[in-house]
Amino acid sequence: MATTTYLWKGRTPTGEILSGEYAAESKQELINNLRKRKIVITTIRSKPKDININFGFANRITTRDLGVFTRQFATMINAGLPMVQCLDILSSQMDKPAFKKIVADVMTDVEAGSTLADALGKQKCFSDLYVNMVDAGEAGGILDVILNRLAVYLEKVDALIKKVKGAMTYPAVVFTVCIGATVFMLLFIIPTFAQMFTDFGGELPLPTKIVMGLSDFLRANWWVLAAFGVGATIGVKRYYKTAGGRYRIDKIMLHSPVIGPVIRKSAVARFTRTLGTLVSSGVPILNGLEITARTSGNKVIEEAVMRTRTSISEGNTIAEPLKECGVFPPMVVQMIGVGEQTGALDEMLEKVADFYDSEVDTAVNALTSIIEPIMIVVMGGIVGSMLIAMYLPMFKLVSVVAGG
Repeated sequence: MATTTYLWKGRTPTGEILSGEYAAESKQELINNLRKRKIVITTIRSKPKDININFGFANRITTRDLGVFTRQFATMINAGLPMVQCLDILSSQMDKPAFKKIVADVMTDVEAGSTLADALGKQKCFSDLYVNMVDAGEAGGILDVILNRLAVYLEKVDALIKKVKGAMTYPAVVFTVCIGATVFMLLFIIPTFAQMFTDFGGELPLPTKIVMGLSDFLRANWWVLAAFGVGATIGVKRYYKTAGGRYRIDKIMLHSPVIGPVIRKSAVARFTRTLGTLVSSGVPILNGLEITARTSGNKVIEEAVMRTRTSISEGNTIAEPLKECGVFPPMVVQMIGVGEQTGALDEMLEKVADFYDSEVDTAVNALTSIIEPIMIVVMGGIVGSMLIAMYLPMFKLVSVVAGG
């Protein structure tokens, strides 16, 4: 008979609370074992089966999933429900099996006497920021307030991510369509014209020769170009995983003329939003800066924030090292300096974050308005040039026939 792993909780005759796991062929076997140990059983349930969190896209836990979970958790805690009951309800209504298992594991750890922060810290989907804020909320007795702040933070971060992805997706799609149309014409359309021109004979115009040469080269070496493209993509990804490579690529992206402003403004918005949320939740400034650096999403910003942290630990202000690093706009540095002097750093950081959220909107709209006509002109120029090159010999053929 197959064994099942059960999670149990009970108390001894002296009142001590005990819990653990037990593999047995039936629940009755576990009950008999605990009774022999004179343990009064309070709860017994089957341990959830392990689920691979990375099993497909549908199981990936997104920022939006965390935001919805946190908002519902905060509402239940604020309503006075016990924490274990909140987690049990949340686990039962999860659509994604991976997230369901995670919340169930957190509930099990909390039932066993662990703090919520420690239980969340064991799960990879909860960031250091999330765990530290929950820890501060538990210590200060304001867990519902902290969870509400986390929910707001996650909702705004999710909105920011969608804005930036939207800005990147449009040009990527248009560029892909442009390249696809060009390759299709060179592989399938141009060869048809080339055969007709060969049968016709005579000297072909230079533009036609160039396009036919490109078509012949692509048809003969498409596999080499495809292999090179795949190799280059893998190489860049591996290079980006190195510390030096990630720093250089992130720096190039920050200073690129078209995409750079969107990336820079979104990075500033994320930095100020994260640090402001941590500071307002009672997390020490040095811990807050370390967490903010790790969650910045940009190696250049990360190193700048870590240098700021080192400088502050030596007794300096936040504003001065931020100014020296040259990454943050002067307005941001000045507002942070004012926040330090007035003792309202968290409020000032939130105001800067709100301002740069709107700036990201403006930058995305500007990027779209610039890229759209450029890509249309480029795509039209490429396709139009090939069509003209193919029709030039036909005009010559018509003139020869008319002259004959």
